[in-house]
Amino acid sequence: MRDIKNKLTSSKNTSNIQTRKGKSFGYQVLGFGAGGSLGAAVSVEFLIIAGGAGGGSLGGGGGAGGYRTPTEDIFEGSTYTITVGDGGAGGAANFGIGGDGSDSSVAGAGITTITSTGGGGAGSHGGYPGRDGGCGGGAGCVSGPIQPGGDGNTPSTSPSQGNDGGNNGGGPGEGGGGGGGSGAVGQTAPSDTQAGAGGAGTASSITGSAVTRAGGGGSGARVQTGSSAAGGGSGGGGQGYNNDTVGGAGTVNTGSGGGGTGWTGSASADGGAGGKGVIILSMADASYSGTTTGSPTVATGVSGKTVLTFNGSGSYTA
Repeated sequence: MRDIKNKLTSSKNTSNIQTRKGKSFGYQVLGFGAGGSLGAAVSVEFLIIAGGAGGGSLGGGGGAGGYRTPTEDIFEGSTYTITVGDGGAGGAANFGIGGDGSDSSVAGAGITTITSTGGGGAGSHGGYPGRDGGCGGGAGCVSGPIQPGGDGNTPSTSPSQGNDGGNNGGGPGEGGGGGGGSGAVGQTAPSDTQAGAGGAGTASSITGSAVTRAGGGGSGARVQTGSSAAGGGSGGGGQGYNNDTVGGAGTVNTGSGGGGTGWTGSASADGGAGGKGVIILSMADASYSGTTTGSPTVATGVSGKTVLTFNGSGSYTA
């Protein structure tokens, strides 16, 4: 859903005015004070993915970062700030919970700031549930009562930015829940001796070919006869383990969750770190100004469009 536009109220600014081939100066921003106006509108398709969360130590899988695909009008002569969220840290050895991912956002003149929320950290042993976020974290490995996964799409957006994390299995087996993915919920542990897989990510063709991103992390499990860990969700979710192996990291610049880890009965390793997010812009070739900071990857002529991929924070001046 398109975000509602706000009226511009910032102070006078005449920077970033430049000559563009085939474009009229009449549309440039000449002042942002009283009587000022925005430049000509440029339609841009966005893919905004937040940082994925870390997996738990003897814990669940980390939730993927929120995943949003708005199309917005931005305005010639105005600068738009691109903030790419970092992945959350994996839970520290011997039962640490996973860290939340950081938000990704786009902000600038004439638009309401568009934010994708970082993934919810995974729970761990000791009764820790998954945390809420863009996608929810999986519940930790724990014997006894079942613990819930975290809620996805928190705060709520429409369309939804993500899915819930999975519950743990309860009982003596201590299988955790999978982290939520942008395309599917994290799997609840199928039994007390099996861990939940991470939720699937979502495919986008904004760069010209289909790429799946923002998968949830797989959970860990306690080592015992018949127990098993679980894989990460498609799109880069980290692998979960059922021993004292460090959880698999979410793939960088996919916003995927990190995998949880199990234990051998005497020790538990760190959970896997969440993957950093990414922000991608696509616009008509003729609309591209060529003015950026942060060194995005620029691809022109993608079915008549220019595609900017920001793997780190920066800006674009329309």
